[in-house]
Amino acid sequence: MSDECLACDLMEGRTPLPGGNLLRTQLWVVEHCVGPLGLGAVVVKPVRHVVHVADLTAQESMELGPLLQKVSAAVTDVTAPEQVYVCLWSHAGGVPGHIHFVVQPAGAEDMARFDAFGPALQVAMGEARCFPPAVEVERVCHRLREALSSSSAGG
Repeated sequence: MSDECLACDLMEGRTPLPGGNLLRTQLWVVEHCVGPLGLGAVVVKPVRHVVHVADLTAQESMELGPLLQKVSAAVTDVTAPEQVYVCLWSHAGGVPGHIHFVVQPAGAEDMARFDAFGPALQVAMGEARCFPPAVEVERVCHRLREALSSSSAGG
C-alpha cells in the first residue's frame, strides 16, 4: 500500500466505492470504475500495490489473463456492448501509480454520442466528465456480481 493511492483507498474502504468489490481473489480485485467511463466499466487491479506490470509476480501474472477474460465475459453478458475494451491505466498526475486494467463496454450509443471509438472514446468520455449515478452503478454491480459468480472460467 502507498500513501495517497486512490486504488488502495477504494480497495480498503477508506474511500466510498459505489457497488463495492465485485470479485476478490487472493491477488486481484474487481470494482466498478469510479471514473467517467460509463456504466459497467470495471477495474481489475492487484491487491498488492504494484506500479509496473514488470513487477507482477509469476502467480499474479498467471491469474491475470483468465481473470480479464472472465471479467470481460461478465461485462459482455450484462451490458451487451459492441466491443469490450481492456487497457492498462497507471498514471495519476503524470506519475506512475497502482496499475489497473480498465474493462470498458463500448456501446453504439456512446460511440454515436461522442462520435468516437477506441482511445478517442475514452478521452471524450473523460473530458465530458459524465459519471453514472451511484444508484445505477449499484444496480449494474449487482448484475455483474451475479455474472461473475456464475462463471466458472478464470480467477
